[in-house]
Order: sequence, then C-alpha cells, then structure tokens
Amino acid sequence: MNPRTWIIAGAIFGALGVGAGAFGAHALKERFKLPEAIERDLGNTYEIAVRYQMYHALALVLVGLVGLHSASVWVNAAGGCFAGGILIFCGLLYIYSLGGPKILGAIVPIGGTAMIIGWVLLAIAALGVVKR
Repeated sequence: MNPRTWIIAGAIFGALGVGAGAFGAHALKERFKLPEAIERDLGNTYEIAVRYQMYHALALVLVGLVGLHSASVWVNAAGGCFAGGILIFCGLLYIYSLGGPKILGAIVPIGGTAMIIGWVLLAIAALGVVKR
C-alpha cells in the first residue's frame, strides 16, 4: 500500500479519536453516571478505547513515514494490524461502553493482539532483518 495511505488513515483515526473523546466527555457524561454504567465501569472502558485509538492512529502515521523510506511487505502488514486492531479493539470497546452486549469483551483481545503484532512487524520492518 502507498505509505501516504497509512499517514492519511492515521490522521483520520486520530481525528475520530479526538471526536470520540469529546463526545464521551460531553454527550455521554450523564450516561456514564447511571448505576449500570458504574457497575460495568463504562466511562473507563470508553476512555481506554479513545486512548488506544489515538496511540495507534499515531502508529499508522509512523508506518506511513517508515514506508516512505523503506516500503516493504512488513510495513504494510504492520499498518494492516494497527488499522484492524483499532477497528476491533477500540470499536468493540465503544460499542460495549455504549450498552452493547457483554460478550463483546471476549472478542476485544483479538484487536489487542493485532496491535501487538503490528508493533512487532514494524520493528522487523525498521530493522530490515527480514527482507521481502
């Protein structure tokens, strides 16, 4: 994939992360005070989703910058893992914190694992240890 695409994706996910944070801080403030929200710690869950989305939006920008200098299958794989991790990990945490089913908690680790793999792949790409 074109390295600029990863930078654009990171910027979009970053913008959405800021928007999600503002939405949680203002529009959902009262919802997170409800007894069920306190029991499920939904405000904290939502904050975790925003935080990890922002971290990995920046990681996508980093993937794009690395790709500008040394494009490889490893760089693209890292970007795919970060983007997939954002969608699965953060997306499902958003849904859960907004009242989604508890079973989503069983799927969330798949997204976290994708994020971890993304960091490992980015390291491999940057080291240039494994060639295409």
